[in-house]
Amino acid sequence: MSDISIRKEGVAGRITLIRPKALNALSYQMCLDIEAALDAWADDEAVQLLIIDAEGDKAFCAGGDIAELYATGTAGDFDYGRKFWADEYRMNAKLFEFPKPVVSFLQGFTMGGGVGIGCHGSHRITCESSRIAMPECGIGLVPDVGGSLILARAPERIGEYLGCTAGRMTAADAIYAGFADYYIPQLKWPELKNALAMTGDLTWIDRAAEVPALGVLEPQAEAIRRCFGGETLGDIIRALESEDSDFARDTLGALRRNSPLAMAATVEMIHRLRGCDDIRRALTLEYRFTARAMEHGDFLEGIRAAIIDKDKAPKWKHQTLDLPTAEVSAMLMPLGAQGLSF
Repeated sequence: MSDISIRKEGVAGRITLIRPKALNALSYQMCLDIEAALDAWADDEAVQLLIIDAEGDKAFCAGGDIAELYATGTAGDFDYGRKFWADEYRMNAKLFEFPKPVVSFLQGFTMGGGVGIGCHGSHRITCESSRIAMPECGIGLVPDVGGSLILARAPERIGEYLGCTAGRMTAADAIYAGFADYYIPQLKWPELKNALAMTGDLTWIDRAAEVPALGVLEPQAEAIRRCFGGETLGDIIRALESEDSDFARDTLGALRRNSPLAMAATVEMIHRLRGCDDIRRALTLEYRFTARAMEHGDFLEGIRAAIIDKDKAPKWKHQTLDLPTAEVSAMLMPLGAQGLSF
């Protein structure tokens, strides 16, 4: 049985993830299938819009299926991961640049690779169960699949905060941070999907939308701006250490769990991308890091600690949170002929 359903319904192209027991984790083949659908529908006049959703209540898509990445990487094969990421990123770019409306329904967990297919569309819909995050720094990667661009476009310094802490957003937080557009209770979704597919009329979304309860990000925006305004991860750490508040203590606790190298590179990437609206530039920058992440970064150790052994005690390459600039620059240097191409 396939892990994804791709079909036409009315005037809509429908993409539904159907791996609910695996929290709809995105496999390599699923990425290729989505890309093929995007290629087929971009110029198909019978398809007026895309609807992307998933089965199950727990997750839209909790991320990429990383078991194969870990298996090949620990065997010394870094090329599989590089190919996986390159092909996934090209699909992300096509989705971001798709010439027709893209409506996504983001229940439960939408994380990592799920953001890459759920949060680049024109109409991104959350509900009461939505929890959206870019948790990559916790496993030794940087926010990727174009997530670095969304973080760079977030208000003030919200992007640095979310990228480094791997914080989970509610519906209200996701809308505030720019990861989503609408809050619609999940009970309304079946009727809405049917109306969109049959009519192509996007005003159905506006009529169904409601105002979610206030999240936590907006009230914390001033503290985040004050503490995350520095140029480097070290600046951020020092600002947090100088504050005597629950926010500062909780945030430092979160940062101390994650990969210092990944967080430092995340800060640098967001700064480079601020004011940018070019998904390809973001993906190219992300790929510079991910292509090196197994061999020179913390990715394999992060996966071991979080997924394989589940001891939650990763031994990161760097024990200090104040890394030399050269260490970060080395992970983000151009890859030359091995760089990402579109």
